[in-house]
Amino acid sequence: MSKHPTIGVIGGSGLYSMDGLEDIETHNIKTPFGDPSSPITVGALEGQRLAFLARHGVGHFITPTEVNYRANIYALKSLGVERVLSVSACGSFREDYAPGNLVVPDQLFDFTRDRKRSFFEKGFVAHVGVADPFCANFSRQIYKAVESSDVNVHMGGTFITIEGPRFSTRGESNIFRNWGLDIIGMTTSPEAYLAREAELCYGVLAHVTDYDVWHTSEEPVTAEMVFKTLSQSIKTVQMVVKNLAQNLDINRNCDCAHALSAAMATDPRKIPGETRDKLSLLVNKYLPK
Repeated sequence: MSKHPTIGVIGGSGLYSMDGLEDIETHNIKTPFGDPSSPITVGALEGQRLAFLARHGVGHFITPTEVNYRANIYALKSLGVERVLSVSACGSFREDYAPGNLVVPDQLFDFTRDRKRSFFEKGFVAHVGVADPFCANFSRQIYKAVESSDVNVHMGGTFITIEGPRFSTRGESNIFRNWGLDIIGMTTSPEAYLAREAELCYGVLAHVTDYDVWHTSEEPVTAEMVFKTLSQSIKTVQMVVKNLAQNLDINRNCDCAHALSAAMATDPRKIPGETRDKLSLLVNKYLPK
């Protein structure tokens, strides 16, 4: 078993209360970008070490906009995590992506406005490629981990991230649906982009909790509706995490681990020392000593 966690799971604070999790440690990590949303719980499960982070804090007190996405991803990277499984609630724009179903999306549309989307700033420029923002290899493994359950799971779909914390208006919901988008949530952007900058494989397991507000024969989405569906599916998600750990392909047959190799634009001699130090965990292997 690796000494470092191989998978970081970002989701609800109750996700890691599962049977079989052993050798549990709690890490309170400080990062150059501030504090993560919660302490990180690390434990052994099915021959893998996993790290669990509560995205909205323990007790769900951090809004989607206020989540410190940079600190969360940086903290997982600092523990040696190579893959991030994002567990997220979502609304659906499709009849066949019904409440109670799970979706492993393959595309992302960022409709947020007020979030830090990059680690790179203050004299250091990098243009990371995110044409395919989710790791295809890891996403396939997530999908296979769900397939053995009796839950309907869909592979593929475009996930739009809205700013929140409010839900959509009917006008917005109908426009998003007309654009050909499939599911909607509030946290996948910029998490996916930051994971790519940190050279982590990133995939999403999205719970369909509602039909947003476009579906005239269904009740409009409410917070109560979302949390009720999530609470009912927690055991399913725990089973998926267990299956994923049990069958994980530890070989990273993808380009995620080298995402920064051709992304950095700034002459290393021009990078301010303070900025270089702040990003050392991410970039030192590419910069001259």
